[in-house]
Amino acid sequence: MTEKGPGIDVVLPCLNEAAALPRVLAGLPANFRPIVVDNGSTDGSAAIARALGATVVFEPRTGFGWAAHAGLLAATSDYVAFCDCDGSMGGEDLRRVAAPVLAGRTDLMLGRRRPARGSWPFHARLANAVLARRLRRRLDISIHDLGPMRVASRQRLLDLDLQDRRSGYPLEMVLKAARAGWRIEEIPVAYRPRTGRSKVTGTVRGTITAVIDMSRQLRSR
Repeated sequence: MTEKGPGIDVVLPCLNEAAALPRVLAGLPANFRPIVVDNGSTDGSAAIARALGATVVFEPRTGFGWAAHAGLLAATSDYVAFCDCDGSMGGEDLRRVAAPVLAGRTDLMLGRRRPARGSWPFHARLANAVLARRLRRRLDISIHDLGPMRVASRQRLLDLDLQDRRSGYPLEMVLKAARAGWRIEEIPVAYRPRTGRSKVTGTVRGTITAVIDMSRQLRSR
């Protein structure tokens, strides 16, 4: 049954997520349209996503920011959601994250991760907490997680002119939105163990890269 309400494009950056894609796409609400951005997969992720009805965009330049922004440019709905494509987050929470934005009560809604056992390595969780605290002090906004699930107006996101194409992309979005006077809030979402191997925060090297990218954003702003 088709759900009532405006359609929302969901940007799903994807690098070798063949095992997770069927569950991720099946879990999206009916009016949430997936845009899977293949960021150099070698496991047939793109073919699986297309066969399951998703719009597939190819972005050969590796980096979370490249993939996320390619999805934003490909979106056509008035509102855009971002979500990981590894099965760690569920479509049932996307509806809750989107609702306040669609109702006009806030401008950028973030999903604050509530991790299940084994879903979020300590080093990544600590780095996220430190960065979020620095952000709260600098901008005086009540944000505790710089996680990937978020919803906002497509055109207003484009107007922010985001430039980071690596791990600093999510933080740059919050920084520029705050400077532009957006109302920014967060809501708890479930965070489960991902399917397959993590490419970023699941590894110490990936976490260090993310911290460097995000720290650069904080210094530059």
